[in-house]
Amino acid sequence: MTSAARTPEHQDELMEHRLSLRLGPVHARQRLGIEREAEARAFRQDRPSYRFKNPASAPGFIRFCLSLVGLHRRGQNNSRRLDTAHNHFHLPSLPANFEGFRILHLTDLHVDMDEANLQAVIQQISPLDYDLCVLTGDYRKETWGPIEAALEGMARLRQAIRGPAYAVLGNHDSVRMVPALEDMGYSLLMNEMAPIERGGERVYLAGVDDPHFYKTHNLHRAGDDIPAGATSLLLSHTPELWREAAHAGYDMFLCGHTHGGQICLPGGIPLTLDADCPRHLGRGYWQVSGMQGYTSPGAGTSVVNVRLNCPPEVTIHTLTRDPVQ
Repeated sequence: MTSAARTPEHQDELMEHRLSLRLGPVHARQRLGIEREAEARAFRQDRPSYRFKNPASAPGFIRFCLSLVGLHRRGQNNSRRLDTAHNHFHLPSLPANFEGFRILHLTDLHVDMDEANLQAVIQQISPLDYDLCVLTGDYRKETWGPIEAALEGMARLRQAIRGPAYAVLGNHDSVRMVPALEDMGYSLLMNEMAPIERGGERVYLAGVDDPHFYKTHNLHRAGDDIPAGATSLLLSHTPELWREAAHAGYDMFLCGHTHGGQICLPGGIPLTLDADCPRHLGRGYWQVSGMQGYTSPGAGTSVVNVRLNCPPEVTIHTLTRDPVQ
């Protein structure tokens, strides 16, 4: 049977088979099943369900309100002016060969949301110097529907990322994106761990599937093979795993999801974070029970491409054994 003759049902079967081989049958079946249920609700009557249930979340409504008070154009311009934030993780037990190791952290890109924002991200990271890139989810604009535009944007972004790029999925991302992303050169960590080697020494990078909506994260599977006492870093889309991750013994935790609020009051006070976590974990550097974390406000936007009092960012994390001055 040629690809042109395959029915949608047959294509779904092939995708499920491929994902079962990659993720295991239970993980693939669970993720795909939840996605299908969510998409069925979203496409009921051929229109998104938020139109009926929550008018205040509709993009048109938000744009109208911002335009009414003269903030829409300003917010849109803000969303395309990225900062490069710098953070240091002080780790006394860091292997010596990883002193000064730099990690580029990208999150909440929503690459098919706004072409100007994607171009701004590519331009922002092009001159940066880093050893490894990590991405913590939400590559698609919507939480349902086609994935092709997001994959096209991610392919263009991958060309701008130098060296290895490890990623996890967010609540906007379909598990159907995994094979294509991996074909592009992204290494997806789907409740998995990867050792990072430098000069014969190792740190361990783990990543979990989306804990926010899909609840398909598995910290045990991701971290059980990390040697005791080794330096470890967990990637999660959202900070909502902060307590479990700290007690699991991770040294560092990188995440996004909150957008830092995206539309904030003066002083950067978020109106909402859409995450079940203490507000002080909603943006920037934090510590919990010996674990250091960083919640990036992200490089992109969601619902509407505006930001107010909450600049988008790409982040460089530097690992050091010395106390940060």
